[in-house]
Amino acid sequence: MGKKPTPFIHKHFLLSSKRARQLYHEFAKDQPIIDYHNHLPPDEIANDRRFDNLAQIWLHGDHYKWRAMRANGVAERFCTGDASDREKFQAWAETVPKCLRNPLYHWTHLELKRPFGCDGRLLDGDSAQSIWEECNERLAEPAFSVRGILTQMNVRVVCTTDDPVDSLEHHLAIAKEQSTGAAEGFTVQVRPTWRPDKGMAVEDPRTFNAWLEQLAAASNSEIRDFDSYLAALGKRHEFFHRAGCRLSDHGVETIYAEDYTDRQIAAIFAKLRAGKAINQHERDQFRSCMLIEGARMDHARGWVQQFHIGALRNNNQRLFAALGPDKGFDSIGDANLARPLSRFLDRLDATDQLAKTVLYNLNPRDNEMLATMTGNFQDGSVPGKIQFGSGWWFLDQKEGMEKQLNALSNLGLLSRFVGMLTDSRSFLSFTRHEYFRRVLCNLLGQEMTDGLLPDDLALIGSLVQDVCYHNAANYFDFGLGEKKAKKERKSRVAKAVE
Repeated sequence: MGKKPTPFIHKHFLLSSKRARQLYHEFAKDQPIIDYHNHLPPDEIANDRRFDNLAQIWLHGDHYKWRAMRANGVAERFCTGDASDREKFQAWAETVPKCLRNPLYHWTHLELKRPFGCDGRLLDGDSAQSIWEECNERLAEPAFSVRGILTQMNVRVVCTTDDPVDSLEHHLAIAKEQSTGAAEGFTVQVRPTWRPDKGMAVEDPRTFNAWLEQLAAASNSEIRDFDSYLAALGKRHEFFHRAGCRLSDHGVETIYAEDYTDRQIAAIFAKLRAGKAINQHERDQFRSCMLIEGARMDHARGWVQQFHIGALRNNNQRLFAALGPDKGFDSIGDANLARPLSRFLDRLDATDQLAKTVLYNLNPRDNEMLATMTGNFQDGSVPGKIQFGSGWWFLDQKEGMEKQLNALSNLGLLSRFVGMLTDSRSFLSFTRHEYFRRVLCNLLGQEMTDGLLPDDLALIGSLVQDVCYHNAANYFDFGLGEKKAKKERKSRVAKAVE
């Protein structure tokens, strides 16, 4: 009998050198996960949702897969339409072989391996039925509930994405369970993240005013003018803080940094409140003001602010009208970014109100610009105060990660990087952290082999642990504690070197 073929996703996947393998298996693999930005639904964590089948946990809401399926000629009913779950899964399985060299091919098989343990076959139209049955059987096990998966994947913190008007009832319910001991061993921190994008979405006064009414109700306030609007936001910001929020996040095409006066903003808000349209310059002034005011709130409460910059959204108006947002019709934008970003950060720094900040770009041309921009506003108060965030969305694949890591290494301090996040709506996406860790270890391991880095496992292994876990544990105010982090790191380094 011949030798059994190596599975596609094997223990040394992406690890091309001995040192890369040592770095991953001895230093990176077992590090806990801090997923400080994602779009997971908190109600499903609170209710410990069980999924009936693989399509429910894997395909529903996944615009990455929908884009690939459409490109493969799959009809919309098998993406977002009324086809059965089994039919949708079959359509995806038949698309997978066409995804060679697309990161979806890697992600798909990583997720089948972990947590399902399904690694001996490639997914295609022929293997779809057996993989469907095998994974559905696993989903029926207690360890494959939402909380079970989070625990299996060694997740310490999950930060969801939440509108200021959200009640946060599910976050509060989880925290209450955990504080009273009723969570049955579920110790993952589930924290909200302040996402105030609708508070500056003023293209349509009617939609904006509808959201203002929701804000007024949530804050038990009357919103008459701009001052009362800020006061209502401030009340919700305080409520989020009490509920465990320690980060904000903004999804913007570019950073807005127009000049404005208080009188101008008051007049613009009055127009909006009266249902009147405003011109483009007024929109940019209002958005500029809202970014500054929000940043000041974040600084006052010691939060980290995040900016996801560069998405050109809802490009296909016909399908946007039919299906709505977040269905796979967004792309990389090319708005000018450097000058307004510099002005924005400088305005906050000038009054000592610049919070810890993570900047993400969607256009890879901006890698070096962002990496150098962060260096302008490091002030020695916090290691890595201004972060060049990980490869995001279209860039969270091997090449995109390597380019981000190289730009950061060349122009900043990789050793202070807070590492990876999923930015996902799927509970199976935590293998993105594994993917990132393998890419990181392969990059560093090859440079150790080539003599570009010292051939010192303890030194480079310590950097790997920091980037995978400890830097985030120390950077974000999640109560994980530097003392504990140092103790864990020392133990792991000693064990690995032995």
